[in-house]
Amino acid sequence: MSSKAQEVAIDRILVDRFKAGDQGAFDEMVTRYWDRIYGMVNQLLRNQQDAEEVTQDAFIRAHRALGNFRGESSFSTWLYQIATNLARNRYWYWWRRKRDRSVSFEAPLGTDSDTTLADVFPAEVVSPEDATVTQEFVDRVSAGMEQLSEKHREILILRNVQNLSYEEIAEILKISVGTVKSRIARARESLREKLGGETL
Repeated sequence: MSSKAQEVAIDRILVDRFKAGDQGAFDEMVTRYWDRIYGMVNQLLRNQQDAEEVTQDAFIRAHRALGNFRGESSFSTWLYQIATNLARNRYWYWWRRKRDRSVSFEAPLGTDSDTTLADVFPAEVVSPEDATVTQEFVDRVSAGMEQLSEKHREILILRNVQNLSYEEIAEILKISVGTVKSRIARARESLREKLGGETL
Protein backbone atom coordinates (compact mmCIF):
# COMPACT_ATOMS: atom_id res chain seq x y z
CA MET A 1 0.00 0.00 0.00
CA SER A 2 1.40 3.42 -0.96
CA SER A 3 1.91 6.04 1.74
CA LYS A 4 -0.84 8.12 0.10
CA ALA A 5 -3.29 5.20 0.19
CA GLN A 6 -2.28 4.49 3.78
CA GLU A 7 -2.92 8.12 4.71
CA VAL A 8 -6.38 8.05 3.09
CA ALA A 9 -7.21 4.80 4.92
CA ILE A 10 -6.19 6.25 8.31
CA ASP A 11 -8.21 9.41 7.63
CA ARG A 12 -11.27 7.32 6.78
CA ILE A 13 -10.99 5.47 10.11
CA LEU A 14 -10.67 8.79 11.99
CA VAL A 15 -13.70 10.24 10.18
CA ASP A 16 -15.76 7.14 11.05
CA ARG A 17 -14.66 7.36 14.69
CA PHE A 18 -15.61 11.07 14.81
CA LYS A 19 -19.03 10.36 13.31
CA ALA A 20 -19.52 7.66 15.94
CA GLY A 21 -19.02 10.30 18.65
CA ASP A 22 -15.28 10.04 19.35
CA GLN A 23 -14.13 13.68 19.70
CA GLY A 24 -10.55 12.51 20.19
CA ALA A 25 -10.51 11.41 16.54
CA PHE A 26 -10.75 15.04 15.44
CA ASP A 27 -7.86 15.99 17.73
CA GLU A 28 -5.78 13.35 15.92
CA MET A 29 -6.77 14.89 12.56
CA VAL A 30 -5.67 18.31 13.77
CA THR A 31 -2.34 16.84 14.89
CA ARG A 32 -1.88 15.11 11.52
CA TYR A 33 -2.73 18.10 9.32
CA TRP A 34 -2.12 21.33 11.25
CA ASP A 35 1.47 21.86 10.06
CA ARG A 36 0.64 21.05 6.44
CA ILE A 37 -2.42 23.31 6.29
CA TYR A 38 -0.62 26.11 8.13
CA GLY A 39 2.39 25.74 5.82
CA MET A 40 0.25 26.03 2.70
CA VAL A 41 -1.77 28.99 4.01
CA ASN A 42 1.37 30.76 5.23
CA GLN A 43 2.94 30.43 1.78
CA LEU A 44 -0.23 31.80 0.17
CA LEU A 45 -0.59 34.74 2.59
CA ARG A 46 3.03 35.16 3.76
CA ASN A 47 1.85 36.45 7.10
CA GLN A 48 2.08 34.26 10.21
CA GLN A 49 -0.79 35.85 12.13
CA ASP A 50 -3.18 35.67 9.15
CA ALA A 51 -2.05 32.11 8.43
CA GLU A 52 -2.71 31.01 12.01
CA GLU A 53 -6.18 32.57 11.98
CA VAL A 54 -7.07 30.99 8.63
CA THR A 55 -5.73 27.59 9.75
CA GLN A 56 -7.74 27.74 12.98
CA ASP A 57 -10.83 28.80 11.04
CA ALA A 58 -10.34 25.94 8.56
CA PHE A 59 -10.30 23.37 11.36
CA ILE A 60 -13.30 24.99 13.09
CA ARG A 61 -15.26 24.78 9.83
CA ALA A 62 -14.10 21.23 9.19
CA HIS A 63 -15.22 20.23 12.70
CA ARG A 64 -18.67 21.73 12.13
CA ALA A 65 -19.10 20.10 8.72
CA LEU A 66 -17.43 16.73 9.31
CA GLY A 67 -20.69 15.07 10.30
CA ASN A 68 -21.93 15.68 6.75
CA PHE A 69 -18.63 14.71 5.05
CA ARG A 70 -19.56 12.07 2.46
CA GLY A 71 -16.04 10.97 1.57
CA GLU A 72 -16.36 11.70 -2.15
CA SER A 73 -12.85 13.12 -2.00
CA SER A 74 -10.16 12.30 0.56
CA PHE A 75 -10.32 14.09 3.91
CA SER A 76 -7.03 15.88 3.17
CA THR A 77 -8.31 17.20 -0.19
CA TRP A 78 -11.53 18.40 1.49
CA LEU A 79 -9.53 20.14 4.22
CA TYR A 80 -7.24 21.78 1.62
CA GLN A 81 -10.38 23.05 -0.17
CA ILE A 82 -11.67 24.68 3.00
CA ALA A 83 -8.30 26.28 3.80
CA THR A 84 -7.71 27.42 0.20
CA ASN A 85 -11.14 29.08 0.05
CA LEU A 86 -10.53 30.90 3.33
CA ALA A 87 -7.04 32.00 2.24
CA ARG A 88 -8.45 33.40 -1.03
CA ASN A 89 -10.42 35.94 0.96
CA ARG A 90 -7.17 37.44 2.26
CA TYR A 91 -5.12 37.46 -0.97
CA TRP A 92 -5.55 41.00 -2.11
CA TYR A 93 -5.60 42.32 1.42
CA TRP A 94 -2.09 40.82 1.84
CA TRP A 95 -0.81 42.23 -1.46
CA ARG A 96 -2.13 45.74 -0.69
CA ARG A 97 -0.47 45.68 2.71
CA LYS A 98 2.85 44.27 1.53
CA ARG A 99 3.21 45.75 -1.93
CA ASP A 100 5.85 48.30 -0.93
CA ARG A 101 8.19 45.68 0.51
CA SER A 102 10.59 44.12 -1.98
CA VAL A 103 10.64 40.33 -2.13
CA SER A 104 13.99 38.58 -2.40
CA PHE A 105 14.07 35.92 -5.11
CA GLU A 106 16.16 33.63 -2.88
CA ALA A 107 14.65 34.41 0.54
CA PRO A 108 12.33 31.80 2.10
CA LEU A 109 8.64 32.50 1.56
CA GLY A 110 7.92 31.78 5.22
CA THR A 111 9.83 31.37 8.45
CA ASP A 112 8.97 27.65 8.61
CA SER A 113 9.82 26.96 4.99
CA ASP A 114 12.92 26.74 2.84
CA THR A 115 10.85 27.33 -0.31
CA THR A 116 11.90 30.48 -2.18
CA LEU A 117 10.23 32.62 -4.81
CA ALA A 118 12.58 30.97 -7.30
CA ASP A 119 10.85 27.65 -6.52
CA VAL A 120 7.57 29.03 -7.83
CA PHE A 121 8.99 29.15 -11.35
CA PRO A 122 9.56 26.02 -13.46
CA ALA A 123 12.97 24.55 -12.66
CA GLU A 124 14.01 24.08 -16.29
CA VAL A 125 14.14 27.85 -16.89
CA VAL A 126 16.20 28.72 -13.81
CA SER A 127 19.89 28.32 -14.61
CA PRO A 128 22.79 28.42 -12.10
CA GLU A 129 23.82 31.83 -13.49
CA ASP A 130 20.45 33.18 -12.35
CA ALA A 131 21.32 32.48 -8.70
CA THR A 132 22.57 36.02 -8.20
CA VAL A 133 19.71 38.29 -9.09
CA THR A 134 19.96 42.06 -9.22
CA GLN A 135 17.78 44.10 -6.87
CA GLU A 136 16.11 45.64 -9.92
CA PHE A 137 15.06 42.18 -11.14
CA VAL A 138 13.85 41.20 -7.64
CA ASP A 139 11.70 44.33 -7.55
CA ARG A 140 10.26 43.54 -10.97
CA VAL A 141 9.44 39.95 -9.98
CA SER A 142 7.74 41.23 -6.85
CA ALA A 143 5.69 43.68 -8.91
CA GLY A 144 4.86 40.94 -11.43
CA MET A 145 3.61 38.59 -8.71
CA GLU A 146 1.49 41.40 -7.31
CA GLN A 147 -0.18 41.92 -10.68
CA LEU A 148 -1.02 38.24 -11.23
CA SER A 149 -4.68 37.37 -10.95
CA GLU A 150 -5.82 35.57 -7.81
CA LYS A 151 -6.32 32.35 -9.80
CA HIS A 152 -2.85 32.47 -11.36
CA ARG A 153 -1.00 33.18 -8.12
CA GLU A 154 -2.94 30.48 -6.31
CA ILE A 155 -2.28 27.78 -8.90
CA LEU A 156 1.47 28.52 -9.07
CA ILE A 157 1.72 28.12 -5.30
CA LEU A 158 -0.32 24.89 -5.22
CA ARG A 159 1.75 23.35 -8.02
CA ASN A 160 5.28 24.69 -7.55
CA VAL A 161 5.41 25.44 -3.83
CA GLN A 162 3.10 22.78 -2.40
CA ASN A 163 4.16 20.24 -5.07
CA LEU A 164 0.60 18.97 -5.42
CA SER A 165 -0.27 16.78 -8.39
CA TYR A 166 -2.51 18.03 -11.19
CA GLU A 167 -5.21 15.67 -9.90
CA GLU A 168 -5.01 17.00 -6.33
CA ILE A 169 -5.16 20.61 -7.55
CA ALA A 170 -8.17 19.74 -9.73
CA GLU A 171 -9.99 18.32 -6.70
CA ILE A 172 -9.10 21.24 -4.43
CA LEU A 173 -10.15 23.90 -6.95
CA LYS A 174 -13.05 21.83 -8.37
CA ILE A 175 -11.82 22.14 -11.96
CA SER A 176 -10.68 19.59 -14.54
CA VAL A 177 -7.08 18.39 -14.84
CA GLY A 178 -6.97 19.95 -18.31
CA THR A 179 -8.00 23.30 -16.84
CA VAL A 180 -5.31 22.95 -14.16
CA LYS A 181 -2.61 22.41 -16.80
CA SER A 182 -3.73 25.27 -19.01
CA ARG A 183 -4.14 27.63 -16.05
CA ILE A 184 -0.59 26.85 -14.87
CA ALA A 185 0.73 27.52 -18.37
CA ARG A 186 -1.20 30.80 -18.58
CA ALA A 187 -0.04 31.84 -15.09
CA ARG A 188 3.61 31.32 -16.01
CA GLU A 189 3.15 33.11 -19.33
CA SER A 190 1.36 35.97 -17.60
CA LEU A 191 4.23 36.39 -15.16
CA ARG A 192 6.75 36.39 -18.02
CA GLU A 193 4.72 39.06 -19.86
CA LYS A 194 4.66 41.23 -16.75
CA LEU A 195 8.45 40.96 -16.67
CA GLY A 196 8.68 42.21 -20.25
CA GLY A 197 8.80 38.77 -21.84
CA GLU A 198 12.19 37.82 -20.47
CA THR A 199 12.94 34.22 -19.52
CA LEU A 200 12.73 33.54 -15.80
